[in-house]
Amino acid sequence: MTFSLMFRTAAVALLLGQPAYAKSPIAEVICEPTARMHDKLRHQFGAQQTASGVRGPEQIMEVWTSRRGDWTLVVTYATGTSCIVAMGDNWINRIEADPTRG
Repeated sequence: MTFSLMFRTAAVALLLGQPAYAKSPIAEVICEPTARMHDKLRHQFGAQQTASGVRGPEQIMEVWTSRRGDWTLVVTYATGTSCIVAMGDNWINRIEADPTRG
């Protein structure tokens, strides 16, 4: 794990306050109400949602990226909770976004 990734992981944990932990095989999953999670990703980390996909009737997987190449994988539940399940750096888009798609 690079120093940058360790620093960002610690920063996320500190900035999100006392997170609720999801029932997951991942030991430290950071969860927040969806609106709060999206606001923090946008304003504190300069990220934008660049991809998403449905994972069954109760979950949406979201990829958030920043211009620096940092990325965050978020699962959003139908209950209104979103959880960070993975993060990293050096994100590269392989397919250019279609500007006509919303």
